Amino acid sequence: MSAPSPVPTGTAGSSGTAGADAARASLEALRSEIAKAVVGQDSTVTGLVVALLCRGHVLLEGVPGVAKTLLVRALAASLELDTKRVQFTPDLMPGDVTGSLVYDARTAEFSFQPGPVFTNLLLADEINRTPPKTQSSLLEAMEERQVTVDGIPRPLPEPFLVAATQNPVEYEGTYPLPEAQLDRFLLKLTVPLPTRDDEIHVLTRHAAGFDPRDLQAAGIRPVAGAAALESARAAVAATTVSPEIAGYVVDICRATRDSPSVSLGVSPRGATALLSTARAWAWLTGRDYVTPDDVKALALPTLRHRIHLRPEAPMDGVTPDSVISAVLAHVPVPR
Repeated sequence: MSAPSPVPTGTAGSSGTAGADAARASLEALRSEIAKAVVGQDSTVTGLVVALLCRGHVLLEGVPGVAKTLLVRALAASLELDTKRVQFTPDLMPGDVTGSLVYDARTAEFSFQPGPVFTNLLLADEINRTPPKTQSSLLEAMEERQVTVDGIPRPLPEPFLVAATQNPVEYEGTYPLPEAQLDRFLLKLTVPLPTRDDEIHVLTRHAAGFDPRDLQAAGIRPVAGAAALESARAAVAATTVSPEIAGYVVDICRATRDSPSVSLGVSPRGATALLSTARAWAWLTGRDYVTPDDVKALALPTLRHRIHLRPEAPMDGVTPDSVISAVLAHVPVPR
């Protein structure tokens, strides 16, 4: 994720009540707790907070060893929410994720055994290392917040967030996520390699005894729960969106469809996602209205995975990020 800077504490202005202010403070405290385990990655943490506010899911992409899994584990340790982890492998079956019917010899009946998806925060680790059949087991859960087994829909807990990690698709042993699966993710956050100073800080921590497998020893404690999250979401929903801003979002998304390098541009679902993330970012920065800068700040992480390039475009150095940047540079900004 690029553009957004760390979440400022700010003041709420007219955007909310004391409950909303307290919720903002709790979400700000998440950053401090996560920083006890993860060095840098401020914009990635911001993206995770935005996804929590928007009831969305997050795809974290980066090369192995840049703390993608540690970042989500630290987030989970900072929240008073139930958390489960699934390590996606080539032999993982859909029922291993969603749950399945199990025969009980004592009652001579089948009973449903919930899978790890029945949680508040699901860490789907290395999701692109499992075949599409198992990847698709999350489609219904991510979109409808339920799992259907044997024709019976079973609702998932609220809140529910999937935080998936993946290695870049050009690495061996990976299965690229299909378009329908990618579209279920609110944000795609790229986790970069750390700067030299951050990498030195990482090594210094490890030399001092930091163990990434023991987050409790690192001093991470829960600082936000379901109540604070619900209060924050209500405040975000009250954030004002002017007709000019709505038109700006639509113009950006429509412009991606007209790009000569693009075979499939951003859909209306992507436009609603961009508006949602911009509202969350506006509220986090202490305003009760959305500005064009809010839209620009969230355009890359919200739209990059919704753009599909023509086969020849990558050979010309075109990427989804460069397409979005060009669109942002040319679409008129409302005054």
